[in-house]
Amino acid sequence: VDLSAFKPAGPVQKMHTRGPVFLYVGRVAVEKNVEAFLELDLPGSKWVVGGGPQIADLQSRYPNVWFAGQQPRERLPAYYRAADVFVFPSRTDTFGLVLLEAMACGTPVAAYPVTGPIDVVGDGGVLHEDLRFACMSALQIPRDRPLTHAQRFSWRAATSQFLVNLAPPRRALQM
Repeated sequence: VDLSAFKPAGPVQKMHTRGPVFLYVGRVAVEKNVEAFLELDLPGSKWVVGGGPQIADLQSRYPNVWFAGQQPRERLPAYYRAADVFVFPSRTDTFGLVLLEAMACGTPVAAYPVTGPIDVVGDGGVLHEDLRFACMSALQIPRDRPLTHAQRFSWRAATSQFLVNLAPPRRALQM
């Protein structure tokens, strides 16, 4: 994750919705399972940032959800910072860079315990088969915890890990 772009300090997206704010960012398509998020009985507001083939249908069926549409990358941090919880309802994504972007902005994650979130979220959120439970539990996570966890996935950390894997340790070469 680019920690110079996705960080807790900076502008916050202002909307006249009540909190807490639960946010989804990404493609709005059947395989992303966005409807599982929209179906949840949660306090506050639900925001969806993104576009895709399912957007018109979901907008018509969920009039109480605020749909921001597709946004340029440079505006995404303001949405992450405004949210209390980032909700990742996909059961099929293998990585989910948006998870790291949200956590780098200090926003805890709620997701299913499946490949992708299991590999990325750590103590920066809550993974549970009951997504509502994960959302409500994530509200209790202090915002510094997701940020600290996301820093393990910075460009610097990824580059360091890559360089270590390029060459075997010297001890192995001496044997």
